[in-house]
Amino acid sequence: MRMRYGIPIIAVAAALALSGCVDNSAPAGPSASSGPAVAKNAAAIALLPAAISTAGKLIVGVDPTYPPNESKDPNGKPIGWDVELMDTLAAKLGLTIDYRVAKFDTILPSITGNKFDVGLSSFTDNAEREKIVDFVNYYTAGIQWASAKGKVVDPQNACGLKVAVQATTYEDTDEVPAKSKVCTDAGKPAIQVLKFDSQDLATNAVALGQADAMSADSPVTLYAISKQADKLQLAGASFEVAPYGLAVNKGSKLAAALQAGFQGMVDDGSYKAILDKWGVADGSISKITINAGANG
Repeated sequence: MRMRYGIPIIAVAAALALSGCVDNSAPAGPSASSGPAVAKNAAAIALLPAAISTAGKLIVGVDPTYPPNESKDPNGKPIGWDVELMDTLAAKLGLTIDYRVAKFDTILPSITGNKFDVGLSSFTDNAEREKIVDFVNYYTAGIQWASAKGKVVDPQNACGLKVAVQATTYEDTDEVPAKSKVCTDAGKPAIQVLKFDSQDLATNAVALGQADAMSADSPVTLYAISKQADKLQLAGASFEVAPYGLAVNKGSKLAAALQAGFQGMVDDGSYKAILDKWGVADGSISKITINAGANG
């Protein structure tokens, strides 16, 4: 899952962005900001830290390279179901959003350094991350592999195959290397990990036949397949399900306000409506929590 932090990117073949690649970043629906006015949540607003209330806005760090969760429109504006949830949440809190596009591995340091109020980039919440920041949990996702159309790939037996990943994601740093070690410990060929700066490039590596499979978060892989059904197919079932969370400074009162605002969205149906529109409701939850990943 996308729990990158403080790990340098080593990417391959940006040339895959050339002819033959498919753009997977097109949104499945309009941004929440273009819809009707959103009713404010007075109880949640009352929980906001004074500095945030006075500023009237949230500074949100985002790495929009992970469609359909977070990507960019043609004008460079962040879009995606994750962004649309954040837009609606801010409206519920009576706030505007100042999105700051950043590399994923700089977002958490920017939160602890008080440059960003919130980190929004499909962060997987786990015990290690919780030592640095707090997470407001709003979704669950697993790992899902995809392979080239017609090519059968077993994620649990991928020795000797080329597997594309977005660099510094959990799939890159933990999941695929662990699988590769099982291979080499058994005297089998290692998995060759192909690392890319963006998910689009990792997806296109499979579509163009330069990788046997890709590994990403389940909503990301399912979306990629929906956009390139003639070139990609599911490879096995999803696994290692864990919560996503909005990242905030450790001990910040902002977490309680975001939790209350998100819970209000769950209760009034606006949360589910956004997920349904983007086709990612399988990961929806009924209770918004804080730091649930440490118990995973």
